[in-house]
Amino acid sequence: MSSAVPDLHPHMVAVRGALEGAGLVVGDGGAPPPQAIPATGIYVALYFDPGQSLSESLADARTDFVVSFQVTCVGPTATKCLWAAQRTRLALHGRLTVDGRAPWRPEELGGPPVQRDDDVSPPLFYLPVQYRLMSTS
Repeated sequence: MSSAVPDLHPHMVAVRGALEGAGLVVGDGGAPPPQAIPATGIYVALYFDPGQSLSESLADARTDFVVSFQVTCVGPTATKCLWAAQRTRLALHGRLTVDGRAPWRPEELGGPPVQRDDDVSPPLFYLPVQYRLMSTS
């Protein structure tokens, strides 16, 4: 059994890798750079919380880890935004590979309906979807 403190970074790498592996362009904490946004105008932005190490037993061995994250799906139309959300769901449906950890499958926690952002020109549609990922050593 490992006594190492759980690390957020490999979880972030696993999520980003799954999304990119599904053909999505991913921004870290916001939109990707303008030159990276594809002609379709579809991308996702990842936002992570710092995660939390949890006790696995009364002995206080803190080897379990839980992190919540949001994938904000963006597109030029509501339909394309929903396509990005479905592609995200497919990418995160299976068990991820997290270096040095044994993860559960990501849990989808949902989000609000698609919203239109009229503060940008042309307007974009976005949908923030929340997920939770747990792992143990």
